Amino acid sequence: MLLKTFGWSFAITVLGLALAGVLWGWQGLAIVGILSILEISLSFDNAVINAGILRKMNAFWQKIFLTVGILVAVFGMRLVFPVVIVAITAKIGPIEAVDLAINNKAHYEELVTSAHPAIAAFGGMFLLMIFLDFIFEERDYKWLAWIERPMAKLGKLDTLSIIIALVVLLVSAMTVATDVAHGGGDKSATVLLSGVAGLITYLVVGGVSGYFEDKLEDAEEDEGEEAAAATAEKKGGGTGAAVGLAGKAAFFMFLYLEVIDASFSFDGVISAFAITNDIFMMALGLGIGAMYIRSLTVFLVRKGTLDEYVYLEHGAHYAIGALAVILLVTIKYEIHEVITGLVGVVLIALSYWSSVVKNKRDGKPGAEGGAKSEVASGV
Repeated sequence: MLLKTFGWSFAITVLGLALAGVLWGWQGLAIVGILSILEISLSFDNAVINAGILRKMNAFWQKIFLTVGILVAVFGMRLVFPVVIVAITAKIGPIEAVDLAINNKAHYEELVTSAHPAIAAFGGMFLLMIFLDFIFEERDYKWLAWIERPMAKLGKLDTLSIIIALVVLLVSAMTVATDVAHGGGDKSATVLLSGVAGLITYLVVGGVSGYFEDKLEDAEEDEGEEAAAATAEKKGGGTGAAVGLAGKAAFFMFLYLEVIDASFSFDGVISAFAITNDIFMMALGLGIGAMYIRSLTVFLVRKGTLDEYVYLEHGAHYAIGALAVILLVTIKYEIHEVITGLVGVVLIALSYWSSVVKNKRDGKPGAEGGAKSEVASGV
């Protein structure tokens, strides 16, 4: 199981480090290695969140996530995205932006850094909505019950998460965005526009994927779980509604996963500039880390870890909420990436420990059987 799931990650690591050593020597090899560790530490909670969504997909879409998804993550977010941001903010052509990234790395880094308020507002609002929708939802298991019980009652107001997110965005625009260290000056309008764009993106992608997921669940109830599962496994045959709905639901969930990954990658890309401003070193190092996050996601799904340790998703969502706040704060203030990474790791570690304690108390060291069916409805 371990080698099957992480085999490609191990292979890419060896090839990537070897390539770094050949192209940039020992110094380049060390930088790429550090960037890989940085990406893994910053995005571990991303793997837990992804696993909660990916386990609803079939084996085909899990493979798509590991193949097409990793190409989008490595080349799209870690290599192309910073160049596109520079081209848009500096109002230059993409070719000129690439030339700038290769031949004038200091100015390229400066332009990417100046775009940080817009990036942080977009990613912060998207991640904040994920956290708010989780904390306001009634679920079978409650980790911090003193917080989650009253929040679930408040969550009966359908638009509450949107209202809170908009209030947070407005406060951010009126405080941390008024005198920005990154790029200088008043960035209130930029933060407001980018934050609203992040909110709209979440509502559109999350709403469409949720719509098709609900339709799929309704179809499974009508046909029976066993018949629906058998139909979903057919690759080419069958014209039943469940097959079409499963494909649409999985497609939009895949898009949702990619947007989540993009939001998580923002802080990694920005933090990487503290280590190097070479976009190829950055893409290679962060890409290796992203590969491990994806492999870890699939590993969690195949092992049923989220069913076994029922508070892991809670810890990951609290980590997302913390990351959202950190992103908004970094519009003005610099927060070391070690702090960002440790917050997520500590919260997930605490939720894991709480899950182990609960399993022992309930006499279910594996938390198998009934727990799986109960938790599945709470994702």
